[in-house]
Amino acid sequence: MVHFSPYLFFIGNCREVLNFYQSCLGGELNLQRFGDSPAAAHMPAEAQDKIMHGTLTTTDFIIMGADTGRMGGSYTVGNNVRMSLHFDNDAELEETFARLSDGGQVVDALADMPWGGRFGTLTDRFGINWLFNFQKSTSE
Repeated sequence: MVHFSPYLFFIGNCREVLNFYQSCLGGELNLQRFGDSPAAAHMPAEAQDKIMHGTLTTTDFIIMGADTGRMGGSYTVGNNVRMSLHFDNDAELEETFARLSDGGQVVDALADMPWGGRFGTLTDRFGINWLFNFQKSTSE
């Protein structure tokens, strides 16, 4: 089973945006700061309190978000949205990743991540950006 969620990227105001969405839509908000990650020691102080990964979970949908690494940079609203797919097993993750990358470009190959998942990103042949995640169980 594949689960689909929008993933929104911001330059420094992810916390504000997801708090606003929670006030409008309800749900449970979970925010993980860059300063709480293993890489925090190598980051500038101004990045420590920015959001590495946030989820707003309701009974009907999940909205995810993060601050990008380009603090103070610029982006065009509209290109800050990615399609995020969450898989129940590794085989389905790899198969779908291979199919969607056909004719496109793999940005980050599927790899094990510090949060216990397998993750990868690609841009499909139509220019749409995708995030792939399989959260391994603690027994794997």
